[in-house]
Amino acid sequence: MVEPAAAPTGETWDETVVRVLKVNQVRLVTYVPDKVLAPLIKRVHADPYFTVICPAREEEAVGIVTGAYLAGLRGIVLMQTSGFATLPNVLASLALPYQIPVLMMISERGTLGDHQLAQSIVCSTLRPILQALRIENHGIERQDDVEFIVDRMIRQAYATQAAAAMILSPLLTSRGKKSY
Repeated sequence: MVEPAAAPTGETWDETVVRVLKVNQVRLVTYVPDKVLAPLIKRVHADPYFTVICPAREEEAVGIVTGAYLAGLRGIVLMQTSGFATLPNVLASLALPYQIPVLMMISERGTLGDHQLAQSIVCSTLRPILQALRIENHGIERQDDVEFIVDRMIRQAYATQAAAAMILSPLLTSRGKKSY
């Protein structure tokens, strides 16, 4: 792996994520649409480096990334908190026992001004479920931490052949914007 280049000043969180994905040779991006992740989704669609797939469900996205890994291609699943709530079975029965390094980037919904009750209920289960499944996870709250956390989580996932989750806090993704 190549060491990440220094972040250009003024780089947005989504620009940093794209740069770090490239450095770590993550070429496949699967996602289910999400308003918070829209800048990142738009950016990967516009970049010919990436193969981008939008399946109907998060479980399908994990299946696609798993198959790609078995074929030698690195991928990531982008989703929101409520989408993660559909994944414990596929993670526990496929990714974890077969040591597939499924990378997940999760926009944290249901907190800090999100008015949707369903989102807040699911948000309270996100970290406990990740911990119960023994999936390494870290929240990203500041632009200054994006490069370090994303890079290290990718490296660790592939070195240990374990799933990993990066949780994008509204402190990172929504500063200066109206609430959801």
